Amino acid sequence: MFVDKVKIRVAAGAGGNGSVSFRREKYAEMGGPDGGDGGKGGDVVLVADKNCADLTDYFYAPQLAAQRGEHGRGKGCTGRGAANIVLQVPIGTQVYRLGEIVRRTKPTRYHPAAATQEFDANAEVGHVRAGGEVPATSAEDGGPITRELVADLTEDGQRFILARGGKGGRGNAAFKSSTHRAPRDFEYGQPGEELTAELELKTLADVGLVGYPNAGKSTLISKLTHAHPKIAAYPFTTLTPKVGVITYDDFKRVRVADIPGLIEGAHAGKGLGHDFLRHVERCQLLLVLVDMAGVDGRKPQDDYRQLLDELKLYNPGLLERPRLVVANKMDLPAAKKNLTAFKRKHRVKLLEISALAGNGLDKLKLAIRKTLP
Repeated sequence: MFVDKVKIRVAAGAGGNGSVSFRREKYAEMGGPDGGDGGKGGDVVLVADKNCADLTDYFYAPQLAAQRGEHGRGKGCTGRGAANIVLQVPIGTQVYRLGEIVRRTKPTRYHPAAATQEFDANAEVGHVRAGGEVPATSAEDGGPITRELVADLTEDGQRFILARGGKGGRGNAAFKSSTHRAPRDFEYGQPGEELTAELELKTLADVGLVGYPNAGKSTLISKLTHAHPKIAAYPFTTLTPKVGVITYDDFKRVRVADIPGLIEGAHAGKGLGHDFLRHVERCQLLLVLVDMAGVDGRKPQDDYRQLLDELKLYNPGLLERPRLVVANKMDLPAAKKNLTAFKRKHRVKLLEISALAGNGLDKLKLAIRKTLP
């Protein structure tokens, strides 16, 4: 199963609470406050990993939460900070935040003189009864849900903190002063961030292979590169983008993405249009493959026009990029006649090949090298 788009809910860890403690030793009966601070809550971190192929892991586990920091202890001991949750995602993943970041509302400081007051969830500083639990209420969502791009992970090892853990609260030692010698005040740890995010993978490749179903894209990429996509004599054999690498004699490497076949209406999401077209957006060069033999009964000139229309309707900027038009299946008898009709309709430079027979592939590889920006 290939997953290139998934929605997740993440929650960073809350900070640990500060401690209330007093130094009590044999010769220091009134040693003063020594309560330590709480530890920081864990972050939720995204890391681009070249060894990660898709987002399947988060399709089955869409809710992720980091641990809270440890509470402070006596003798000035600070609580241990919680470990971060590291989510490995493929290179080319875009991160969208859906809605606003939520922080659970809770009191920030405990003060004995106000311990009997009612807790006000909207107040900047709240109080609870001594020994009672800390109330936590969700912030209210207002207005329509927004979708904001917050990160684009395009390099191996690139990191992005999606949700930050809360800061640990201070212990009573931090509240000691010349006039307040034995404070019982302490701070609760700050809550961690909670949010809903959408991860969307856009394949990173130098060349995008675009064409109708059954045009021979999988056969071509298997001949040009060391990729081994599934090949069969029926449409939509390829259901997920495949990436192969062309290696030239001078060790120059070019990544080629086989985009599953497009059909009329793909720009509007027909078939799996949007799921496929977004993988073309990052490609520097488009390789438009046309079945010149018309094996499926379509006219090659109509296929070419429709492919350009779909790209334009999805993203007009795609047509401004360099592209090569490749006439495939030139070894079949009907190809020559169709080629003449194609040239009358479209005045574009064609590269004639037969991916199955291996004809014209050297010229195609050279043209790709010369045309790439």
